[in-house]
Amino acid sequence: MQLRVRPHAPDAAGTVLEVTPASAGWQHVGFKLVQLRAGQTYAASDAGRETCLVLVSGAADVTAGDETFENLGGRATPFEDKAPGAVYVPAGIACTVTAKTAVELAVCTAPGTGAGKVRAIDESTMTREVRGKDTNTRYVRNILPETEPAEALLVVEVITPGGHWSSYPPHKHDTATPEQETALEETYYHRLQPQQGFAIQRVYTDDRSLDETISVEDGDVVMVPRGYHPVGAPHGYDLYYLNVMAGPKRQWVFRNDPAHEWIVRKR
Repeated sequence: MQLRVRPHAPDAAGTVLEVTPASAGWQHVGFKLVQLRAGQTYAASDAGRETCLVLVSGAADVTAGDETFENLGGRATPFEDKAPGAVYVPAGIACTVTAKTAVELAVCTAPGTGAGKVRAIDESTMTREVRGKDTNTRYVRNILPETEPAEALLVVEVITPGGHWSSYPPHKHDTATPEQETALEETYYHRLQPQQGFAIQRVYTDDRSLDETISVEDGDVVMVPRGYHPVGAPHGYDLYYLNVMAGPKRQWVFRNDPAHEWIVRKR
């Protein structure tokens, strides 16, 4: 299975890459990256899927149903210390995104029934965390965590400084085990600063029936259908990634690789 999805030139709608349940061979997570020129509009509607629109960079006006949110976002790059603009759209609600500047738009989707209301996600609800220490330090912003309303989606962004590791020690969330682990599919949308850099992501299972080591470049997506999935950012290149997770239960409970659990216990 090819876990790395490369971007291509924007199509007429601005789409540069897309992961669907059909293309990924799974059931829940959908991810699309759209690049818009100033003045360009992206439109979408899906009867059976909820959506979280994330302005990875740039500013835009967003209309969803009867709600309009003007001039959302505005950060120049995802590495700027500023929250992204984001809008939650229940299943079956049509939405449009009209770019005020050049825009990098992430369209994150999962199955939904139409429950809930359209809302701009307020920065105050995007909790921030510093995880790890030393060269395992990374900086997390929870865009749509399980503490905020949605049906299935979980969306988070992470900055990993050059020379650091992230999603580490290796952890997984592919098996529904009460109070120990939940089953969540996941995509990683990667950006690098400077852009010519690379990162390394490994995806592997306990029995090594899946064991892939991927050289990630700027703009790539890595799909994580199952298994552990650590990421390393080489010296000199900061790494940003946007995670989209969804599964049968909207809760993030993970299990560390037992071989590497000692790293956490050492703290």
